[in-house]
Parts: sequence; C-alpha cells; structure tokens
Amino acid sequence: MNNNPIGVFDSGVGGLSVFSQLIRLMPNENYIYYGDTINLPYGDKSKEELVEITGKIFDFFKSRGVKAVVMACNTTSATTYDILKTKYSFKIYPIVQTVAKEIALKNYNRIGVFATNATINSHAYKREVRKYNLRTEVFETACPKWVSIVENQLQNDPESINDIKTQLDLMLTNKPDKIILGCTHYPYLINVLSHYAGTDLFINPAKSFAENIYKDLKEQELISDNQNNKIEFLVSSNPDQFISASKLFYDVREAKEIDLSRLTVNYNL
Repeated sequence: MNNNPIGVFDSGVGGLSVFSQLIRLMPNENYIYYGDTINLPYGDKSKEELVEITGKIFDFFKSRGVKAVVMACNTTSATTYDILKTKYSFKIYPIVQTVAKEIALKNYNRIGVFATNATINSHAYKREVRKYNLRTEVFETACPKWVSIVENQLQNDPESINDIKTQLDLMLTNKPDKIILGCTHYPYLINVLSHYAGTDLFINPAKSFAENIYKDLKEQELISDNQNNKIEFLVSSNPDQFISASKLFYDVREAKEIDLSRLTVNYNL
C-alpha cells in the first residue's frame, strides 16, 4: 500500500503548484497528475457537472490503485468533496477544507478570498472558516478570468492587468488582514498583484496544504520508501499546451492525453 501512487488533479496546470510542494516533501512517492484541460475552466460549471467530472476522475484513480487523491482544485473541493468523500476507500485531501481550518485557527479578523465563480457561489471558504472561528469576517470575490489568463500565459497583457487590478481594488475596500488565493492558478499572478499591494497580504495555500498531507500520510505510516518512483502527467486534451504552461509551476517534460469520457458516473446530489 505504501508504494501505491498518489493521485493529484486540477482543471489544468494550477494544481502543479501543490504538486511541486508534494514532491519536495515526499520525493519517493509514485504520482499520477491529471489535468482536465478539456473541461477548463471548472469555475463556470454547475455543481451537477462538477460532481460528474470529479466522479470520473476519482473512478480513474481507483482503477489505478491509488492510496490517496489530492484535490488540488478549490472549485471541486468546494462543490463536490462532501458528496463524494464517502464513496471511495482511498484517502481524499480537499484543499479548501484543509486550508480554511488552518487559517481560521490563526484568528485573523478579516479574510478576503479570490476564487472562481463556482467556489465563491458555494461560500465554502466562508462556511469552513466560520466553522472554526465565528469572529472572522470573510469577504469573497469571484475572478472568473484569472484561470484563463494563467493557462494562456496572458498575465502581462494590459487587459489582464486591468482585470486583476480591478478585482484587487474591490477587495481592498474590505480592508482584509490577508487574502487567500483560492484557486491553485492564482499564485502565478502574485507578481502582478504585488504591484498594487504587499506580497505578504496574500496567502498561497499550496505549501501548507502539502505539509498537511505529508503529516497525515506519515502518521498513517503510508509514506513510500521507493527509490525508483514513477511520475505520470496525464491530460484530457492539448498536452503540448499543458507542457508549455506547466513551466509556471513545475517543469513537465512529457504529458500523455487520456480520454475519461467513457466512464459513467451517477451520483445523487
């Protein structure tokens, strides 16, 4: 079981920000990274669509005998985790629930959240933070264009910069103590954001999320000691574009295209 792979998934390259932290902490693990680029962006999809998509990915990981699945995607973590968490025997690590608890325990008074439409509409960060700390106010702002900006490497485009600054100015009116970059794509925009606010204002959840996963796997005695580990990068479309964009987070040398569309999933919502 220890040498079984860890599955990591996101809608595209954003989850590589989490993956890069995982491999730093657990270099001997076997990994399967799945970028669901054909369904990008997740943030504009309905809850029903996201449950079906995530279920197919989980079923694929199940067929590959994973010991754990890392939901390196805020959108699916926010909208599908509670529905799917009891349907599989492997460990499931959701980024929103993990990070929100840690932030709540730091006792900030005012927290901002930048995320996709689906994550914001779920109010998952607000719900999870206030589950552990009712004193914390949470202000949520949807940034629907930011995933495409990162995936298409348009962060220096004047129109993109204007959109990023507009969303940030709106958030700053709430005078947050910290702002969570609530999508794994968003940390790549920190260079633009830091032109208009201090870098230390922003929370990139990837590092602490990976540390929580490492700690839990270690406590469960599930860390691999494999010296010949294997890493697979799989995408649902456009492997060349994925490889090119991956350099923002992790230097992927090879990605194979795989079709999960034939998998059928039917979960009651």
